[in-house]
Amino acid sequence: MVTKNQIKLVTSLQQKKYRNQHALFVVEGLKTVTEVLDSGIEPNGIYVDNELYKNKLGDSAILVTPSVLAQMSSQNNPSGILGVFHIPKPIEPALKGWTLALDAVRDPGNLGTIIRLCDWFDIQNLICSKDTVDCYNPKVLQATMGSIARVNIMYLDLIEFFERNPNTPILGTFMDGDSLYEQSFPKNGILVMGNEANGISDKIKKKVSHRIGIPQFGTQSTESLNVASATAILLSEIRRG
Repeated sequence: MVTKNQIKLVTSLQQKKYRNQHALFVVEGLKTVTEVLDSGIEPNGIYVDNELYKNKLGDSAILVTPSVLAQMSSQNNPSGILGVFHIPKPIEPALKGWTLALDAVRDPGNLGTIIRLCDWFDIQNLICSKDTVDCYNPKVLQATMGSIARVNIMYLDLIEFFERNPNTPILGTFMDGDSLYEQSFPKNGILVMGNEANGISDKIKKKVSHRIGIPQFGTQSTESLNVASATAILLSEIRRG
């Protein structure tokens, strides 16, 4: 039996202030819920509206009616399974290998895709400026497709983070940067990706040691690449060395 207070709690987690207050977040969909469960992140409650999912998950799942799950869900067409999890405590990253840093990335879909890219290219640490969109936003979580469970994400003051790691190369992406296809990338470094509209902020530019860019081959009327697309290209080249 699910109480009105439980439903109210779950629906409140669509807002950042309540996610922070309760240290809980919500994911939906069998694949995402299963991957978060398998990662070891502690569940608060798993809610399903059919016997098939109940049988798959066993005692960890609470069977509710479709109307109750619809009240809890942030989706127009609920998937039939919703998980509430405790937000894991981030781990201060040891700068071994490559770290990705985001400077005020605001679009949830972009952040979700970037988290998936970190998972794909084995970028274990993602450092977000404090004005980057919340990684536990439902739209971000939907876009990660479960990768949220395998990437260590921290929200930090980027300047302070860079200053704590003075010997690590910091690569920033710029429209007029040196072609990434002509670079020899080190084994360790920080790659900075900027805001969708404004790029890397002036205060962060001052900390960048290497300015790189993706050459444009097509029409000059295209202003820039989507930040998630650019991240994919850059991480691919970094992994090529």
